[in-house]
Amino acid sequence: MRIAICGSIATDHLMTFDGRFADSLVVEQLDKISVSFLASDLQIRRGGVAANIAFGMSQLGQQPVLVGSVGEDFDSYRSWLERHGVDCESIHVSETLHTARFVCTTDTDMAQMATFYAGAMAEARNIELGPVAARVGGLDLVLIGADDPEAMLRHTDECRTRGLQFVADPSQQLAFADGETIRRLIDGADYLFTNEYESHLTEIKTGWSAAEIADRVRTRVTTKGKDGATIYTQGEEPVHVDVATGVTPLDPTGVGDAFRAGFLTGLVNGLPHQRCAEIGSVLAAYVIETVGTQEYTLSTAAFLERVRSSYGTTSAEEIAPHIRCPRP
Repeated sequence: MRIAICGSIATDHLMTFDGRFADSLVVEQLDKISVSFLASDLQIRRGGVAANIAFGMSQLGQQPVLVGSVGEDFDSYRSWLERHGVDCESIHVSETLHTARFVCTTDTDMAQMATFYAGAMAEARNIELGPVAARVGGLDLVLIGADDPEAMLRHTDECRTRGLQFVADPSQQLAFADGETIRRLIDGADYLFTNEYESHLTEIKTGWSAAEIADRVRTRVTTKGKDGATIYTQGEEPVHVDVATGVTPLDPTGVGDAFRAGFLTGLVNGLPHQRCAEIGSVLAAYVIETVGTQEYTLSTAAFLERVRSSYGTTSAEEIAPHIRCPRP
């Protein structure tokens, strides 16, 4: 089953300031603010929702097609993704703009000053899915994640026109999109991914009730943080899966992307939703235990043991034929 992952591709520049921003801010002079902070640490991490999901799927043995827009500074990141099994041939490279970048400084109070540069991401709206499908021999499923809003709408419309099954995953863009945009992004989706807050936000902004969304979306997957995930499918009883056990949290960044990568891995292998969510929850455990969204390493035996310890022997046995991690 061929799957395309559309969405943002970015790098994160994370700095630490060993002091308090508040000590350098004069409330009465904020309209004239001009300050600088000496950072004591810099971490450059690979990120972007589409790249994170594609990386996660590749680590479970899949070969997802990554679709997005980057700058000419993408060479090193491309090498990393391709070395880890991600198909990068359908990525658009801008001739004038840099790859999207998130620059953030955190102080000792955990206060943050951050800037997001969209850059080349804006050119994702020029990408056609038809040539992508032709190159790989057809697409069975397309995930449309947070990206340039016009790109998200274009990919969604093209999926409808071409009769391609698609997963709506608007995530961060829900806060900025209006009701009409959200309705266009999710109407007719085979799957809709949101967290619990985004689920309510979707209903408020679209003006559609949960029942009305269920009439327009075949399956709704709602993640609930420490309370696991629930999958609602038309005509079926809801399926709930708890989070994996034995987790030592370190950094939650990218956990939702990892859950999606695991869920989609099960989905493209024809597994039931219960098993899809179990794979997603175990992969999410690896990410939350690691600093960075693509810094974890997997072995098949260890991954399946975590499935077994969290969800039982039957789950591990049914999932085992479909997981091929980099290490045995």
